Amino acid sequence: MFETQRDLWRRLEGGFFLIAGPCVIESEALCLKIAERLRKVCEGYDIPYVFKASFDKANRTSAQSFRGPGLTEGLRILSRIRDQIGVPVLTDIHTEEQTARVAEAVDVLQIPAFLCRQTDLIAAAVRTGRVINLKKGQFLAPQDMAEVVRKATAAGGKRLLLTERGTTFGYHNLVTDMRAFPILGRLGFPVVFDATHSVQLPGGGGSRSGGQREFAPLLARCAMAAGADGLFVETHPHPDRALSDGPNMIPLAQMDRVVAECLAIKKAWNRHGSKKRRKIA
Repeated sequence: MFETQRDLWRRLEGGFFLIAGPCVIESEALCLKIAERLRKVCEGYDIPYVFKASFDKANRTSAQSFRGPGLTEGLRILSRIRDQIGVPVLTDIHTEEQTARVAEAVDVLQIPAFLCRQTDLIAAAVRTGRVINLKKGQFLAPQDMAEVVRKATAAGGKRLLLTERGTTFGYHNLVTDMRAFPILGRLGFPVVFDATHSVQLPGGGGSRSGGQREFAPLLARCAMAAGADGLFVETHPHPDRALSDGPNMIPLAQMDRVVAECLAIKKAWNRHGSKKRRKIA
């Protein structure tokens, strides 16, 4: 287990890493199963692994959709995963009031894409001292994240991840512009590709979102070739039975191959691409 935030950050800055887990906490048993399997996969390739899952999906398409176990039970499950499986844990926050309590249970706080311009939420997250994953809103151009980064650094943020998750392109569709990775990289922090939300079809199922999971591994490989540092994936043993975002989730059984392919491409990129990042003023 990573003992300190400094240890975790050193490994995340050092090369390819995986952030992965189910979209939402469906059960403790499911989360433990996924975390244990992915820990073994990443240990086999000697890469850092961060488990992710949401205790509350506050932005579901329908008010009747499953949102998760809630804050108290969700944090208990996330804490158990961190302690029992021995991996860092990431979850998203939605309000300033949640930040301090959530930071006690997890290692990485995630600012959801829809909330990436919420100045006070970003500042509150940074003040916890945790690593912060800033997801680029679907409504932003890559260069617009410069202002989001400035908000975080002005609040004292030094350990930031920037995650690309596709840009709205017409109705029910997202597109990933591969130019985003070098543009985001110029902001001076590791860039992550969210392969599964990028193939989501928001609202495409009427009362729920659709997705094209078959394209997620392809886009993940492309992102590594374009200079992404890490990979973000939502996965499930049986995506068609998942309670949230099933259509865009990669089956757990395929994750070993996806990681191996992306790691190979990343290693090739490191040999021939530029490793330098330029921090914004």
